[in-house]
Amino acid sequence: MPVTTPAIPPYATMLGFTRYVTRTGPAKATFVGGLRKARERRSGFNPHGQLVKALKADIAFRTGGSYLSGVTDLVKDRWKPLYDAVSTGALVYLASLGDPEQVGLAQTRDALASVGPLAVKINPHFGLRYESESPKAGKREAVRLHFDEAPPTPEAITATLHLMARHMDQILPNAEPVLVDLRRGVTHRIDPAAKPADIESWLAGEAAAFTAMWSTTVA
Repeated sequence: MPVTTPAIPPYATMLGFTRYVTRTGPAKATFVGGLRKARERRSGFNPHGQLVKALKADIAFRTGGSYLSGVTDLVKDRWKPLYDAVSTGALVYLASLGDPEQVGLAQTRDALASVGPLAVKINPHFGLRYESESPKAGKREAVRLHFDEAPPTPEAITATLHLMARHMDQILPNAEPVLVDLRRGVTHRIDPAAKPADIESWLAGEAAAFTAMWSTTVA
């Protein structure tokens, strides 16, 4: 009997899905095809891992940026321009958190969301908790970092923050979702005028189209 390769079910990380929704026309199908091929090969490399560790260390140990200031020296030469570009904004973001003694890390968990017919992995980079003397005393945030050269589009911001808010009970209960444009040190929060039901309908439609393209794209 012929050997058949089992079909790989549609799947996206939050990063992949939010990048998908910003694309238009044929670029959507091309992007989904690339995600499917990477999934089949189980390939993927995160060039930002050392930077995330450095930022989290500066928050955890209240070191005011010493880890971020030295992280470029720890990576291979090919990554140094990227780290120079991103670490500068990361220092701006770190300073925006206020007194280092009044903010610390909080443990977050990933969540697997069903967006229409599509499974999407919701994975913030870390959580924050503010101490009793902070102006934000008692508040918590679930933080997702944006590393790209271009700022996040309004669609990417809306999708990211909505998906995190939708599953905050699993990620970090009672926390606020934030998306940090790390190159510019800018923090994005949910627009209070946004209508969750409208966003949900939009994302469900995008997910249905993603799933159809995944099924018809041949690796």
